[in-house]
Amino acid sequence: MPGRRDPIAVFDSGVGGLTVLHELLVSLPQEDFVYLGDTARFPYGERSAAELERFVVEIGTRLLGHGAKLLVVACNSATAAGMGALQTLAATGIDVVGVVTPESHLAADATRSGRIGLLGTRATVASGAYQRAVAAVAPDATLVSVACPELAPIIQRGFPFDEAVVDTVRGYCAPLREAGVDTVILGCTHYPLVRPVIQRELGRGVAIVSSGHAIAEEVHAELAAAGVERAEGAKGDYRFLATGDPDGFRRLGTRFLQLPIDEVRHVELPRAAAA
Repeated sequence: MPGRRDPIAVFDSGVGGLTVLHELLVSLPQEDFVYLGDTARFPYGERSAAELERFVVEIGTRLLGHGAKLLVVACNSATAAGMGALQTLAATGIDVVGVVTPESHLAADATRSGRIGLLGTRATVASGAYQRAVAAVAPDATLVSVACPELAPIIQRGFPFDEAVVDTVRGYCAPLREAGVDTVILGCTHYPLVRPVIQRELGRGVAIVSSGHAIAEEVHAELAAAGVERAEGAKGDYRFLATGDPDGFRRLGTRFLQLPIDEVRHVELPRAAAA
C-alpha cells in the first residue's frame, strides 16, 4: 500500500505535462514527484487509441515500480485513450488522476452561454472523451471541437515563437470564433505555452480553461481522502525520466516548468513506429 513519503508520479508524451507539474509543485511543495516524458514516442496526438492505451499501461506499470502513491496522466490524448485501462491500477491502492474531467468541470462552471470550445489533438477530439465529460456535468451545453495536429509539435520544437505560430493558432481558433463560444478548453498540456496568442485570437471575453490548477486541487483531495498526504512544512523533491534525449528534455523542459531541471535520467520503453 502507498505511504506518505512515496512520490507522486506524473507522465506525458513530452514536455507539455510540465505545465501541470508546475502547478503541482507550487500547490503541493511538501510532496515528492517523479515525471516521465515519453519524448521518444512523441507526438501522441496522431496515434491510434489502441496504441495509446498500450503506451499508458507500459508507463503506468513502470512508474508504479518507482513506488508511486498516486499517478497523474498529464497528457490529454493518453487520458482520453487509456484511463479505462489504468483504472485497473486502483486495485493496487493507487489512485489515477487524468486531465479530462477536471477541465470539463471548470468549463461547465465558466460558461455563460453554454457554448464551449475545445482545442485538442486529433486523438483527443476523435475519442469523444470531452464530449462525454462535458455532457455529464452540463447536459445542455454545446461543445465545438477543433483538432489541432500541428500545434503541439510546433510548441515541442521550442522557442522563440514566430509569425508562423501565430498564423497556426489563428487558423485553429477561427471555427471557435465563428461558433460564438464563450469558454475554450485547452485540450493539450502544450497549449498553455501559447495561451497569450490563443487569448488574443479569441478575444478577452472568452474564458480559457487549462488543466494545471484543476489537477492540483484534485490531487490534493485524493491524497487527503487516502490519508497519504505529507505534512505541510516538509520540503519535497522532484526528478525526471525521459525516453528520448535527456539533454534536449532538460533544455526545453525548463521553459515549460519555469523551475530548474538538473539531472534527467534516460529510460528505455518499447519502441514504436513514428506517428
